[in-house]
Amino acid sequence: MNLIEELRWRGMVQDIMPGTEEQLLKEMTAAYVGFDPTADSLHIGSLVPILLLVHLQKAGHKPLALVGGATGMVGDPSFKAEERKMLDLETLAHNQQGIKAQLEKFLDFDPAKPNAAEMVNNFDWFKNISFLDFIRDTGKHITVNYMMSKDSVKRRLEGDSGMSFTEFTYQLIQGYDFFHLYTEKNCKLQMGGSDQWGNIVTGTELIRRKVGGEAFAFTCPLLKKADGSKFGKSERGNVWLDPQKTSPYLFYQFWVKTTDEDAKNYIRIFTFLGQEEINELIAAHEQDPGKRQLQKRLAEELTRFVHGQKELDFALKASDLLFRNDTADVLQSLTESQLLEIMDGVPQVEVAAADLEAGKDILSFLAETNILPSKGEARKMIQNNGISINKVKVSGIDAILDKSLLLNDKYLLVQRGKNNYYLAIVK
Repeated sequence: MNLIEELRWRGMVQDIMPGTEEQLLKEMTAAYVGFDPTADSLHIGSLVPILLLVHLQKAGHKPLALVGGATGMVGDPSFKAEERKMLDLETLAHNQQGIKAQLEKFLDFDPAKPNAAEMVNNFDWFKNISFLDFIRDTGKHITVNYMMSKDSVKRRLEGDSGMSFTEFTYQLIQGYDFFHLYTEKNCKLQMGGSDQWGNIVTGTELIRRKVGGEAFAFTCPLLKKADGSKFGKSERGNVWLDPQKTSPYLFYQFWVKTTDEDAKNYIRIFTFLGQEEINELIAAHEQDPGKRQLQKRLAEELTRFVHGQKELDFALKASDLLFRNDTADVLQSLTESQLLEIMDGVPQVEVAAADLEAGKDILSFLAETNILPSKGEARKMIQNNGISINKVKVSGIDAILDKSLLLNDKYLLVQRGKNNYYLAIVK
């Protein structure tokens, strides 16, 4: 398998050092990607570098995942407007463990295999290097002129906030990471986002100047949405890989809501589907965009990859729940946490427990909760088959609500019209 050829048609190669493709075709090559431990979970912005490592391993090469315990104490300044908050060792150690657990889901770490993935932490080698040793043995090989020529440094120096010496040294520290892995792990390739190009080639230059070695590099484009806005965030903020931070259902929904143009791009980058199948999916989608076949397949492939088949099955079930009418039995089977997960963002109304004990007429319920402005409007809506309770149509204006209808002894799901939902909570 030609890894670079595979990644090129997927749109995952931007900058590439001459000789990189030939090196990958010549022999099994160890390559690394760095992950910044600023949180105890990666988010979907980290999926591209993760996928680079997965593709690398599928092509028979050896992936190294570097979790930056040392660089995380500095913070990468590349194309950032201001300096990052410093993290303490305890927080960094906690974050590293969370990231390691996630990466183990995607990469094969079986030591019996020649191209087994490895996790490395640059704190392990930097903790024993003194400042004087570093500037004497490493700093002398890279000139200040070379470091200042990088676009990421230029932009900060030209900005209002400037750049601290700590941040300025970051590219030298990252460059040393590559040098260390080259000498200790025979790592000849570094991959990353295009904003990392300057830091990465500092590493190849350090390898050349210190030991006369040859190392390689390529980067992938930084993703943006078709409208130019930042990729990786929903209206709730970051979309995390940790199911406790972003539920599998909301993760699925993020991808389902992708625009047509973005979905055509993402289906190549974020799935392992072949070129022919992707072209067929895009063609079918263009014939009937309303079915959102492309977005649904994208969401299914990614939810399965990140969270597994079981969570995908629940996400599909949960999605059907709100958009189909024959799902009353499914609704009844949900746990309270599952119900609240699906109803995240749905308007909530309250109903008194005493009212349900005695039996509450449907017209009063709809008017008093302001689901409809008056009993008259509620009457019209019911007569037009426009009200459902727990996905069952209310058949008449004399319907009575009581405790027997409650989901998990506490909730009622009210549907007004086709797309308006309310979660009634018993107080």
